[in-house]
Amino acid sequence: MAIQNTFERYEMKYLISGEQLKRLLEVMEPYTAPDAFPHSQVQNIYYDTDDYRLIRRSLEKPDYKEKLRLRRYGGEGDPVFVELKKKYESVVYKRRICMDRGSAEDLLDGGSCGAAVYGGARGTSLSAGSGPSKTRPSASEPGGQISREIEYFLNYYRGLSPKAYIYYDRDSYAGKNGDLRITFDKNIVCRTDELDLDAGCFGRPILEEGMVLMELKCSAALPLWLTSFLSKEKIYQTSYSKYGSAYCNIIYPALRSAC
Repeated sequence: MAIQNTFERYEMKYLISGEQLKRLLEVMEPYTAPDAFPHSQVQNIYYDTDDYRLIRRSLEKPDYKEKLRLRRYGGEGDPVFVELKKKYESVVYKRRICMDRGSAEDLLDGGSCGAAVYGGARGTSLSAGSGPSKTRPSASEPGGQISREIEYFLNYYRGLSPKAYIYYDRDSYAGKNGDLRITFDKNIVCRTDELDLDAGCFGRPILEEGMVLMELKCSAALPLWLTSFLSKEKIYQTSYSKYGSAYCNIIYPALRSAC
C-alpha cells in the first residue's frame, strides 16, 4: 500500500469518556470498518524554537498556524515521517516525507533531505531511493516540493530543536462510504527529556484518566448518523492540542518554576 504524503481536510476533535466510546463503537459499526492500520503506537517529537514560538503562536488561535514534528508508527527500525502540519481557517494541510531515521534527524538538524522512503506500507520495511532521479522528482522525493517546503520552514525558524516527546495509542476507522476517518487516541503522555524515539514510550499523562481524544477527519460534511449521535450525547467540538496541552500543563509550569 502506497504511503499518503499530502492531506487537505477538516479535522474536528472531541473529548469523550470511555462509556461514550463504547456506545459510539456500537452505533458506527454499520457505517465504518477498521482502516488499513487499525492499531498504532504513535510516537512524536515536536520541534520548536528555544522560546517556544510555534506553540505559543498556536495557542493564540490565529487563522494560520503551523508545526513541525518527527513521527513514527511502531518501533525501532521502522521508518519515520518528517511532518509539516499547517492549519488555515479550520482546514488542515499536512505535508510529510517518509525517511530512514538517520536522514530525518540530519534534515531536522539543519541538513538537506537525504534518502527518502518512497513507497510501501506504514510500519513495514520500506525501500529507500538510490540516487537522484533522472526525471523531475515527485513531491515527496529529495528535491521535491514537500522537501523544499520543510527545508524552507527550517531556514525560516532558525534554531529549531526537539522540545517534547508525545506518545499515544491510536485506533483508526474509515467510513464505508465517503472519505470519513475516525481515530481514538488513548494513554497520551509527554516528556521533555530523553527526546529520543528509542528511549521508550513513557511520560506524564496529559489527558484526564478515562478520557479519549476522538478526531473526525473528512473533506466534506459529517454523516447524519454521526451528527445525531454527537447531539444526543451532548459531545461538543474542542480545540484540544496534544502539544498545546503539554506546553500549558507541563512545559510552561516547569519554565516558570525555573525562573
